[in-house]
Amino acid sequence: MTDGSEAPPADAPGFLEIGRIVKPHGLKGQVLVYPVSNRSERFAVGSLLYVSGGSKPIELCIESASRHKNGFLVKFVGCDDMSAAEKFRGSLLTGPPLESGEGDLFVHELIGKTLTDQSGFSHGKVVSVEANPASDLLVLENSGLVPLVFVRSVTETEILVDIPEGLLS
Repeated sequence: MTDGSEAPPADAPGFLEIGRIVKPHGLKGQVLVYPVSNRSERFAVGSLLYVSGGSKPIELCIESASRHKNGFLVKFVGCDDMSAAEKFRGSLLTGPPLESGEGDLFVHELIGKTLTDQSGFSHGKVVSVEANPASDLLVLENSGLVPLVFVRSVTETEILVDIPEGLLS
């Protein structure tokens, strides 16, 4: 842990939600983290994550991490006992975007774009993305839902989809 003097704000523009610290785990400062990111490299040794800390964000450096059920057991540098870990219970972890691979889609890049079908018809703007076991869903401003599996391409302003007839009727 650092004092946060050089750390950007935990909610800095462009920072992404990485996960939430659920609770301490054990006596040696580990915490259970439920990730939002599907990028496991977020939890690599040496990675920096941030939590809000009053007027200053707190920078946390990962000392160790391992998969645990649906999350990760994470030990941060300087967080050496249950009391120190307890201070982070319920905290939101954020971090800067990582380099993306070809075809990667990020929620923050989809929000606000216009959804257009294969016929060129605009169905409105995407207002959120809803988690769904089969395929995450694009939520439109008119409450329409479109599974991400139908996305064919994404431009600066538009999401092009190939949807079955009647899906948004």
